[in-house]
Amino acid sequence: MKECVLVVDDDREIVRAIALLLEKEGYKVLKAYDGMQALEMVAQQVQLIIMDVMMPKLDGLSAVMKIREIKNIPIIVLSAKSEDTDKILGLSMGADDYVAKPYNPAELVARVKSHLRRYTSLGDIHTSVSTANVVNGKLCYNKEERVLYTDGEPVRLTATETKIVDLLMCNLGRVFPAEEIYRRVWNEDAYAAENTVMVHIRRIREKIEYNPKEPEYLKVVWGIGYKIEKK
Repeated sequence: MKECVLVVDDDREIVRAIALLLEKEGYKVLKAYDGMQALEMVAQQVQLIIMDVMMPKLDGLSAVMKIREIKNIPIIVLSAKSEDTDKILGLSMGADDYVAKPYNPAELVARVKSHLRRYTSLGDIHTSVSTANVVNGKLCYNKEERVLYTDGEPVRLTATETKIVDLLMCNLGRVFPAEEIYRRVWNEDAYAAENTVMVHIRRIREKIEYNPKEPEYLKVVWGIGYKIEKK
């Protein structure tokens, strides 16, 4: 069965071009031209979304936030705004990745493949494989199901967040530099990875910590990296 990608942009030529690009790679493509259409179509069997930011009726970032309430599929934000602040904003809203226009077709395809590979497989990124749960204070991570529980309740994580949690929970107390987290989770060389990793860490904190501003578990070791404190 072909994996399905939803392409959302108010510029129909851009949608057509991306659709042709992805269809050549063997993907099924659905098309939407504003945020409202995207919300209507996401109920279908969609595995990944490429979302423009500036659109009528409902802008892309607002659509991402609404989609995140119901779906954890990968979302790549595509925008003419390439400043770091815009990228961080997009990631903060729930996007998994950010590609600036004009996009490089080969790069866009590579990112789509990478995110779909993570989403559909969520394969191990640590060497030792065990089906046992990792229990750490109020956190319990089921390595087989790739589900994190806090106080017995499952935490809704995106595929990217799950990979980060998998890495940190299976290596409790170990500090990982942002560059290493990026390489192991995104499966590509780390270039200016700090901001991207930081935003995902912040989102995970908001989901698992009683007080995200004073985290008990997911901590930064200044100048070195991130770890989950062993309890």
